[in-house]
Amino acid sequence: MARSRKKLGEILVSQGVINRSQAEQAIKIAQGSGKRLGDALIEAGFCKDTDVAKALATQFGLDFIDLTSPGVADKIDMSLIPEDLIRKHKVLPLEKSGKKLKLIMHDPMDLELMDMLRFRLSVDVEPILASKTQITEFIEGGLKSQPRMVAPDESLVTSSIDRTIDRSVDRSMDRSIDVSREDAPIVKLVDRILNEAVNMRASDIHIEPMADRVRLRYRIDGVCIERDNLPKRMQNALLSRIKLMSAMNIAEKRVPQDGRIKLPVGDSQIDFRVSACPAYHGESVVLRILRPESARIGLTNLGLEPEDLAAFNRIIRRPNGIFLVTGPTGSGKTTTLYSALDVLNRPDKKIITAEDPVEYNFEGINQCQVRESIGLTFSAILRSMLRQAPNVILVGEIRDKEVAEIAIQAALTGHLVFSTLHTNDAPSAITRLIDMGVKPFLVASSIQAVLAQRLVRILCDNCKQLDDNPDPKHLHLVKLPREQAIGKVYKAVGCSQCNNVGYKGRRAIFELMQMNSTIRELAFEKAPAGQIRAAAVASGMKQLVDDGRVKILAGKTTPEEVARVAQAEMAEVEA
Repeated sequence: MARSRKKLGEILVSQGVINRSQAEQAIKIAQGSGKRLGDALIEAGFCKDTDVAKALATQFGLDFIDLTSPGVADKIDMSLIPEDLIRKHKVLPLEKSGKKLKLIMHDPMDLELMDMLRFRLSVDVEPILASKTQITEFIEGGLKSQPRMVAPDESLVTSSIDRTIDRSVDRSMDRSIDVSREDAPIVKLVDRILNEAVNMRASDIHIEPMADRVRLRYRIDGVCIERDNLPKRMQNALLSRIKLMSAMNIAEKRVPQDGRIKLPVGDSQIDFRVSACPAYHGESVVLRILRPESARIGLTNLGLEPEDLAAFNRIIRRPNGIFLVTGPTGSGKTTTLYSALDVLNRPDKKIITAEDPVEYNFEGINQCQVRESIGLTFSAILRSMLRQAPNVILVGEIRDKEVAEIAIQAALTGHLVFSTLHTNDAPSAITRLIDMGVKPFLVASSIQAVLAQRLVRILCDNCKQLDDNPDPKHLHLVKLPREQAIGKVYKAVGCSQCNNVGYKGRRAIFELMQMNSTIRELAFEKAPAGQIRAAAVASGMKQLVDDGRVKILAGKTTPEEVARVAQAEMAEVEA
């Protein structure tokens, strides 16, 4: 575990700037408002922003500079970096020596800013702290007397890159040529984005043209974070480079396109599934990052509690029937099914899948890609599968009555069928199939079990802390009495290891409904989902929020996180 850093409040108390009572008051203000402690101290009038800046310098082991000191203003050279960076990020260049730039800034935790400056300016940044007020006043006074500067790499982008893209458009249908020089800035930018997103554990990269900029966002642990805003003039070059890498037609901007990129990142070969969709200000591009290891995390690492894991293992080893996994897009359904197939993938079993698209390749499994444009639909593949005498069938998703009926017939004729369905909870899967037009007696006789799941973020082990005062609202939403929560519930704090989010990684919470005679009878009678749920709970089914509560008390996640993903379903049931 990383060595703990002395807290800001403790430093200010030790320096005699504030007393302990003021520190405690500011901590409560910060917790209640979501602000940083330094900002809370300044707004409360307990100290000045210069005092906070000095304490932050001590906390992070950095130099502090007072911009009002004699001679300091003469050392600052604002021509070293572009004016837009100075104004936007409130930074001041002190001096540059070779590839090292001493930069005056006010926030030592803004690691994203330092990374962006390192890339854009091609220098190593050495931060020096000053108060935000002094920096702002200096910028307002200093820039009036200095001419605006354009970064060298920006001029290169608007010249060599545009010429490269112009040439590539004329030859866009020739996939064998390399249309960009390897040292071109746009090539380096795209490579950096892809590598950085993988290293930051992102699942998606979003490149979104806006009216005056191109927004770059990463989805990390299910939550989108804004990474940077790129100049609007780079839009065409950036999108064309990505479309070329993914074998799309860069001259076509009117219709959606799909492609794939395969690149080595570190020790892994990473697949990027690319989607380009025309939007108002230009094509919106999303790159889905597919990691080979994510599909083989193993049943024990899915997050199933011991009792549910034992039941899960029994169900997937049955000779026939349907096992459904439900949940919204991005809830980990595919990973769960792949983990089950990985267990069953043995020489004595024939496994065939119908997927749209095939995301991960498994040795020993016959995987079929759906291609509706040529008539290769789920139903067509399923019919063909049944003539190949498989033991196990995976249907990527049951979308309509035809696919549902073929899957049910396969289950009734001695096949074990896995599939997914988009429903909020496990009992709703029964009513959804009946609503599709499947006969109730077929649903009742073929379904063996339904597993509903959601992904919750896991607390960072390096910085999580016991929550002495958990929010009563969140405790109520997850049905956790306060007396049980005290001393067991943790809160997200944030550190360098988790990008100051407080969470690192995700695990699933589950709701496993096993069919029995009571539930089958209710399905046959077309009972509403509420009655089916009541019967399932009575027979021992643990609901999503119940499983989430177990993980809260185990110190793995927080009440806020479980309420975020499970509270909507709870509200529907309670209503």
